[in-house]
Amino acid sequence: MTTTHPTLSTRRTADARTTCDLATRVTKSLLGYGVLAGPFYVTVALTQAFTRDGFDPTVHQWSMLALGSHGWIQTVNFVLTGLMVVAFAVGLRRALTPGRGSRWAPRLVATYGISMVAAAVFRADAAYGFPVGTPDGPGQVSWHGMLHLLAGSIGFTALAVACFVMAARYAADGRRGWAVGSRIVGVAFLAGFGAVAVGAGAVAANLAFTAAVVTVFGWVAAVAVDQYRSADTPS
Repeated sequence: MTTTHPTLSTRRTADARTTCDLATRVTKSLLGYGVLAGPFYVTVALTQAFTRDGFDPTVHQWSMLALGSHGWIQTVNFVLTGLMVVAFAVGLRRALTPGRGSRWAPRLVATYGISMVAAAVFRADAAYGFPVGTPDGPGQVSWHGMLHLLAGSIGFTALAVACFVMAARYAADGRRGWAVGSRIVGVAFLAGFGAVAVGAGAVAANLAFTAAVVTVFGWVAAVAVDQYRSADTPS
């Protein structure tokens, strides 16, 4: 009775396939955080926005939820969401084949994730009557409030630029719809950030910024799903 042993080349092919499949699974797992990040952040923030005493979502920015006795919830929200965005950025880097934006898009997205963690470390200042007992008006800007604003400015700008970088990549790949959509989201996000930067406390500016945040997280999720579907081999 003759026993047939696999050849060396066959074993190498099987090993390579196993390694490839493992790398692909890791990449897809990381991309999955891009889908989870937005819904997680928005759900936690909105739940607090409508239950925290004295908080008015038409006037107060979500970052102010990190203030007060229950502020730790939003602080954790910032940190966990930021880490999920960074994980997505790593997955995006692994998924994108070499070409336009394959390096800078993930870096810019990761910058936004890191900025969220920084925003958790450096809290926003109390203002406009929140937390309860705070005088009306913008209030005084502290050193940690200034660093919070700086972190947000860097992160928001980086994510907006990431939209345009991915738009250029989609355009180079002939995916016109994705390119146009990415540009629109980038412009909308910058407009929302600009509105709240110059009109903090104004209802229209605050709502515009909230809408922009929800929109850009929707874009992140869409890109994550798109790359998830195409992540057949590791880059």
